[in-house]
Amino acid sequence: MSGGLLVAGTTSDAGKSVVTAGICRWLVRRGVKVAPFKAQNMSLNSFVTREGAEIGRAQAMQAQAARVEPSALMNPVLLKPGGDRSSQVVLMGKPVGEMSARGYHGGRQEALLGTVTDCLEQLRSTYDAVICEGAGSPAEINLRRTDIVNMGIARAARFPVLVVGDIDRGGVFASFFGTTALLSPEDQSLVAGYLVNKFRGDVSLLEPGLDMLLGLTGRQTYGVLPYAHGLGIDEEDGLRVSMRGTVRESVVAPPHGEDVLRVAVCAVPLMSNFTDVDALAAEPGVVVRFVDRAEELVDADLVIVPGTRGTVKALAWLRERGLADALLRRAAEGRPVLGICGGFQVLGERIEDDVESRAGLVDGLGLLPVRVRFGREKVLERPVGTALGEPVKGYEIHHGVAEVRGGEPFLDGCRVGAVWGTHWHGSLESDAFRRAFLTEVARAAGRRFTAAPDTSFGALREEQLDRLGDLIEEHADTDALWRLIENGAPVGLPFIPPGAPPAPAPRAPEGLEGHSLAPGGPDPAPPREPAAARPAPAHVIATEEAP
Repeated sequence: MSGGLLVAGTTSDAGKSVVTAGICRWLVRRGVKVAPFKAQNMSLNSFVTREGAEIGRAQAMQAQAARVEPSALMNPVLLKPGGDRSSQVVLMGKPVGEMSARGYHGGRQEALLGTVTDCLEQLRSTYDAVICEGAGSPAEINLRRTDIVNMGIARAARFPVLVVGDIDRGGVFASFFGTTALLSPEDQSLVAGYLVNKFRGDVSLLEPGLDMLLGLTGRQTYGVLPYAHGLGIDEEDGLRVSMRGTVRESVVAPPHGEDVLRVAVCAVPLMSNFTDVDALAAEPGVVVRFVDRAEELVDADLVIVPGTRGTVKALAWLRERGLADALLRRAAEGRPVLGICGGFQVLGERIEDDVESRAGLVDGLGLLPVRVRFGREKVLERPVGTALGEPVKGYEIHHGVAEVRGGEPFLDGCRVGAVWGTHWHGSLESDAFRRAFLTEVARAAGRRFTAAPDTSFGALREEQLDRLGDLIEEHADTDALWRLIENGAPVGLPFIPPGAPPAPAPRAPEGLEGHSLAPGGPDPAPPREPAAARPAPAHVIATEEAP
């Protein structure tokens, strides 16, 4: 059996994904066969594995950090929000239905513990170490009874827990102490210590506080990671251009030609896979920003309508804000527009949706000769092809099936004038194709922009993953971390009162009437298992139709 570690956080966005990826890259560089794992992820940024399974992009990035092929085993449960109160549940890479948050945490989450522990055991039987990422905070005491991603999985696997805190937000000592003190004695026995993230300044000034934290909790701090600008990884959520840090902080390299190229990305509701524009942000002289007002499209050389988990909702949003009219004007003037996945569907003539929004027949913007009909089965593919004379590959994640009725062929979609549309995510990561596309955009926009001939998105991604590994290797106590991974949490860690409050009495899950513990909702077929995985045990989750 392999060793392992759970990377938890005092809050969401404390740095769990970064630290998990950094530990994976550090370990693989020292010859350890390592895999990432996140039992349950909530994200609209997802990826398709070779076997056709949908997992969180953060786990795909962590797999790349570990230099292994991504698998559904690494993220068995993915929740894709579709609104304020419901999410699509993706189990072992396949959608099994929509459900409310209350219904999920009302008992059905617990039904998945056997599935996620089985996936973890399969990884442990194959790899020397498995580095797990938690979600949110392990001290979310209202959700502890049904937890399968934080202390629930740590207890099941007997993994030590490393708690990451973002000191840039302030209050990190209180967060470390409070997180520990709100856990039960059994959970506290697995909390081995802490890791400070995003520290600016002289570490010696922090040391008295770390010594006091050790005295208060009996737990050591395993490292202080410095604040690193432009640290690019595939984010779970948020408006980020990860290859160059956040959009507002990104530093654009000087253009290779005479002009820069300005790209405006419409920040549509429920935006998915905004990482599609990372490769553009990596190009010298390309300025990428997210916009939500029509006037912000005026000076853009290219407007992108990105993917979304709510195509009809995004279409209404574009119309309400005047962005739809601005897109129509751009197309009439021959100025470039690119629609990706849901954005491609928005640009078409009409959308027939009885699955995602249940809005029925809705008129699109009519910029492309395309009609879209939503099917109950999700398309999950890894296509390859040629476009603009260059090889290109991508991945598809969508319910909408497009009938292309004209225009010039463009990947799986079409082009009319300076308007392009495709379902393919990730196509702009193909270097030669990206350069050819930007050349077309610059010509249509009248810009004297020249794409740099040597930008390699794959090489830049590897550089960023190496930076994550360097952070761990240079600023963490790696010998102590390895002992944790190999031997587990130290014996005899003290209990910090008051501990977890008594758990509330179990409450019947919402909406059980007429539902059995079997897949349901908009995708009634049982989830297909990844070819590489052993048969999963019969731990399935009941689903309900979203209101």
